[in-house]
Amino acid sequence: MAHPSAVDNILLCTDSYKVTHHFQYPDGTTNVYSYFESRGGKFPETVFFGLQYIIKKWLQGKVVTKEKITEAKEFYKLHFGHDVFNEEGWNYIVEKHGGKLPLLIKAIPEGTVVPTKNVLFTVENTDPKVPWLTNWFETIFVQVWYPMTVATNSRAQKEVIAKYLSETADNLDSLPFKLHDFGFRGVGSVETAAIGGCSHMVNFMGTDTVAGLVLARKFYGCAMAGHSIPAAEHSTITTWGKSGEREAFANMLQKFPEGLVAVVSDSFDIYNACEKVWGEQLKDMVVERGNRDGVLVIRPDSGDPPEVVEKVLNILGKAFGTVTNSKGYKELPKYLRVIQGDGINLEMLDKILSCMKRGQWSAENVVFGSGGALLQKLNRDTQKCAFKCSSCTIKGERRDVFKEPKTDLVKKSKKGLLTLELQNNKFVTVQEGKGNPDKDLLIPVFKNGALLVDYNLADIRQRAELPLVKEMSKK
Repeated sequence: MAHPSAVDNILLCTDSYKVTHHFQYPDGTTNVYSYFESRGGKFPETVFFGLQYIIKKWLQGKVVTKEKITEAKEFYKLHFGHDVFNEEGWNYIVEKHGGKLPLLIKAIPEGTVVPTKNVLFTVENTDPKVPWLTNWFETIFVQVWYPMTVATNSRAQKEVIAKYLSETADNLDSLPFKLHDFGFRGVGSVETAAIGGCSHMVNFMGTDTVAGLVLARKFYGCAMAGHSIPAAEHSTITTWGKSGEREAFANMLQKFPEGLVAVVSDSFDIYNACEKVWGEQLKDMVVERGNRDGVLVIRPDSGDPPEVVEKVLNILGKAFGTVTNSKGYKELPKYLRVIQGDGINLEMLDKILSCMKRGQWSAENVVFGSGGALLQKLNRDTQKCAFKCSSCTIKGERRDVFKEPKTDLVKKSKKGLLTLELQNNKFVTVQEGKGNPDKDLLIPVFKNGALLVDYNLADIRQRAELPLVKEMSKK
């Protein structure tokens, strides 16, 4: 027997119980129509992103073969202890459709910011003989929750940073690089890092998650979605020994004499490093490097972030001087900045930046890095994502379908055929087939094995951009 792999075989990429669902629909069922939404959650709106990756990776082209059917049949017989697999149905797809999936997917354009409790995409079968096919793929369709939620979380942090920049800095020019992705090592797989890292790139352009850049190139037509700089880690500093910290720092300035360079400086005593090593012993090197447009970024990596960041800024300001910008806030010389990469999440960003503002420090002085909180401390319930059947056709009769659990009305689902429309400049999901197809914002993106729209990251970024940034760019 062949060794099955969900990595290669879409017939093995579903929940076990779906293997039996072709037996369970009413006799005469010819169409199943389902939709995906965020039913609420932490954020009041979502950045829709990631469906194209799923379509290209799993659904596009000839994805069903006789070999995969044989493999799946043998696997599920062992799994269930008897034969429940829909061999006939899958063979029909090979013979009638050449192994391409007879499905229609309609979706809101990727990058669109939509309030929760609205339909984001719909799926239905296009061949009346395979109505069970629609919900077979619920398992992977719902995984859109992850890129969507990362993009939403990332954008919410962008809003916080933009707010403080607009209040305390001369402009928003540095915003695209203000939140750097440190999350590669903090997630459960390379694929997770790729998906999450790319999702963060919808909003920002700074990252150390290489896998995310590769995914953006392969699936979203972006040759290089993000950038990074030479940076030290603790091993490249501590191997010089505690007494060699000055030499370790100097080595970074010498090996990278131009451009941006980040140096982690809390290996022993962050305050001593800023005051004595950077502020006295290496001050001339830092300033001279700045005369060649070099920028030193000092990284504290421990302690209480608001307290540490403000104290580091005060020490560096005393050592290197400050200027007052047009908003009346202090900035370090342009050749000197700080990156806080420990403990960063949405709530901590606000605490740090509000503390800086009270101390008359501009948000321009600091860049942030986020890892686990950016790519990992999220789940499907963060935005309460769900995929539900809302319509079916049985013996030629179109029926509205819904659930309304008495014990949890939050899980009440939508009824009938759906459209997503703009009414008075607000997104509205129109149910029960009462919408206007000409006003429907859901557009066909996949039909019968073919990708119909190929979104690129540049356009997605434009759709997801903050209103504040769009407004400033017009001035």
